[in-house]
Amino acid sequence: MGGFFDDLETMSRSDREAHQSRRLAGMVRLGYERSSRIRRILDGLGLAPSDIQTIQDLPKLPVINRERLVELEAAEPPYGGLEDPSAPVERIFTSPGPVYEPHLGSDDPLWARAYKAAGFGPGDIALNAFSYHMVAAGLTFHGGLNRVGATVVPSGASTTQQQVQLIRDLKVTGYTGTPSFLMAIIDKAGELGCDFAKDFRVRRASFAAEPLQPSLRQRFESKFGIDTYQMYGATEVGDVAYECSAKKGWHLCEEVVVEIVDPATGQCVKPGGLGEVVVTRLNSMFFLFRFGTGDLSSLIEEPCACGRTSYRLSGIAGRVGDAVKVRGMFVAPSQVKRVSEGFPGLVLQLVITRSGHKDILTARLEAKAGADEADLKTRFEKTFQEVCTVRVDRVEFVPPGSIPADAKPLVDDREWT
Repeated sequence: MGGFFDDLETMSRSDREAHQSRRLAGMVRLGYERSSRIRRILDGLGLAPSDIQTIQDLPKLPVINRERLVELEAAEPPYGGLEDPSAPVERIFTSPGPVYEPHLGSDDPLWARAYKAAGFGPGDIALNAFSYHMVAAGLTFHGGLNRVGATVVPSGASTTQQQVQLIRDLKVTGYTGTPSFLMAIIDKAGELGCDFAKDFRVRRASFAAEPLQPSLRQRFESKFGIDTYQMYGATEVGDVAYECSAKKGWHLCEEVVVEIVDPATGQCVKPGGLGEVVVTRLNSMFFLFRFGTGDLSSLIEEPCACGRTSYRLSGIAGRVGDAVKVRGMFVAPSQVKRVSEGFPGLVLQLVITRSGHKDILTARLEAKAGADEADLKTRFEKTFQEVCTVRVDRVEFVPPGSIPADAKPLVDDREWT
């Protein structure tokens, strides 16, 4: 079980907000002074740096998504005028677009909080299977592992057979990379006559860059004895959130301010509502305020059993274009899938219509033969509201085969007048 990286993780929420607000106000002042783009943005909005004093003031600024960042950097290379041109840049990474990203410096504990929470530390030998090239992944994950005291094996994109040999010869205890690649390594070990659980020492893994499916997590943990954790971030802003030992949501990193916003307006949604993850990384050299990740999530505000006091992301519910807004709240296909998983054998489709000025959310259900429809309706409505926040207006039971296997889980049949 991982401990705390520093005292910031357990500070009161009011102290955290004050701490982040001070850093944000300083970043805005410095950005206005040093960044040509930030100066033009604020002047164009009629804002002075003093108008942004707290994290509640962030919605005064526009959300910058990836497409917009590509445009800014193309117009004013290499960083769109968002940088402090006098700041020393340790490394420059790239991502498709292209987007050029100045490394934020060694004083930033990039990914270290995530690895600490996952139990990585001195004595661990960690295989880093992320690419070491122009993308940020390999080197930044490497740095996070170093910060918590782990020894890193920079295996990168080596073949699965080479990875098996490294794990065996170097007595690797931890893995970081994608879950699918770890499974491929385990499968290769089996082909080579090895029993991964008995012959190797890998006992923890931190994953990023792709979802960890519940069934695969269970397989890693029960069959191979690997304690698994998820990390979430974006190349443009670094680490954003991570799982702790409780594994009930992803704690927000102390170096970022995260907002959950309505993609259409850029304004924050209601507490617990689904919206786009918008991130501001607090730093003194790259002034990318309110970066829109395009990912959908919601915030969990309840305290966590691990003792960390930060809010948590509920996970990634999909991409902005996949979701449908119902009565001011987003519903994503992945949420519909989560609801369905709680009712084995149930086929579910949501249909959104409109009556007057009101959205009507209808759940069409194909239940197993002999199901108690009244009981199922009650349990379904309760589960749906817990997962999706919004309430179902109607539940319709339809005959088997009524919902095609390739049917969309969300159908928007609203007509706007």
